[in-house]
This record gives sequence, structure tokens and C-alpha cells, in this order.
Amino acid sequence: MDRAAGATSQFATSLIDLLDRVHYRRVSVEEQFDPVYKLRYEAYRREDFIPINSQQITRDKFDDAPNCHCFGIYIDDRLVSSIRLHAVSAEQPISPSRLIWPDVLGGLIENGGAYIDPSRFTADHDASLEFPALPYLTLRVAVMACEFFQATHCISSVRPEHGPFYKRVFGLEQLAGVGHWGELTFPVCLFGARVEVIYNKVMSRFPFFMSTHEERAALFAPDSVKVPAIAPTARMAHRLRQLVAAQG
Repeated sequence: MDRAAGATSQFATSLIDLLDRVHYRRVSVEEQFDPVYKLRYEAYRREDFIPINSQQITRDKFDDAPNCHCFGIYIDDRLVSSIRLHAVSAEQPISPSRLIWPDVLGGLIENGGAYIDPSRFTADHDASLEFPALPYLTLRVAVMACEFFQATHCISSVRPEHGPFYKRVFGLEQLAGVGHWGELTFPVCLFGARVEVIYNKVMSRFPFFMSTHEERAALFAPDSVKVPAIAPTARMAHRLRQLVAAQG
């Protein structure tokens, strides 16, 4: 157990160091040919998950939704991955995953819940080999969104073989069986958990998911799309958390 804890701590430290080379950039909905949409296309085409199209981009109606937040993740100014999030509530009910599981997620909203729905998680092939921790760097955006929008739940529609990762890292449980979405040829399963149940445990194990209010506001506030790129604040947030704990 001590060896496992030590390995997690070493991994967490190395990721915080890597974050010093990372920037997040919000995608503007007006940019129809943003590099992020091309990255999506290339990632899906590489595995034959979508048909060929002449524009060589992948966009859909959910990219234009008012509660959509799409990001490119950069390491050393190189686009390495992307992710799209929908902050879903009774006031903003649009959600790609709700299209697949309307009863489960509709019921969550009807009961006063709110959730973050990540989708279109894609990565540059070479970067995924060069940076094995890329999923953590990318999903950090979803963690920040849960806190900024005060979501009661975090969900994820993922391929069945990816489910164990989400369960191990975030403590998500499977909420629904196999479904299909859009033009993608692979099946997905719905995983999720209450944020208040998993949050402290995730932060304790993986402090690189931490962030400051300033970083979250820069990413998700209405005018954040005007900001060219955002540097992660995990190191600062971790130190502040340690200081508060020492004083408590």
C-alpha cells in the first residue's frame, strides 16, 4: 500500500511539473474551422470511427449550444488534445449524453441536479504516445467545470473499455448500459457520480486537478473566449490548500 501511495505521489508531482508547459484555449463558436475541429476529425478518422468529409473537420449542433465550452490543450504551444463540455441544468438542459439516456439524465435534472457532460475527447496520436498522462491533463478541464458551475454530478459517456479508468481515477460508477451517439461507430456507456462524494478523495490523490478561482473564471466565464490561453494554477492551488490545512 505504501508503494502504491508513493507511486501516486510521484506521478502527481510529475504531472504538476508538466502542467508548467500546458495552456488551455477556449474555442470560439464563430471559428468554424478551428484546429480543434480538425484534430477531432483526424483522431476519429484514424480509427475509422466517422466517414470521410471534404472539409476534414468534425462539428455538430452541440458545439453551438449556449452551455457548450470547448477547449484545446497545448503543450509547448502545440495542440495535443481537445475536449468539449456542456454545463447542464434545468435552465440549460442541452446535453449530448442526454440524447442517448434521456430517462437517466432527465431524471437527474428533474430532481434538482446539475451535471457536467464531457464529450469529443480527442488527442493527437503522436502526443498521446509522447505524453501518457494526456488524459489527466485534458480531463482536468472537466474537474474545474464541476467546481465552477457547482455541479451536483459529473458524468462521462465513454467506450466500455475506458470505463475502468474513470472508475479508478474519479470513482465513477456505471449508470446505464451501452448506447450509440451521432455518427460515431463505437458504443458508449454512461458513468457518473455525485461530486460531493468523490471530490476530496480525487483532489487528495491527484493534486494536479486543483485550480484557483481565477483560472476557472478565465476558462468558463462568459467573456473567457476572448482570452488567448490560460496557464494552469494547480501548483498554486495545492500550496494554498496545504496552507489552509496547516492553519486549520
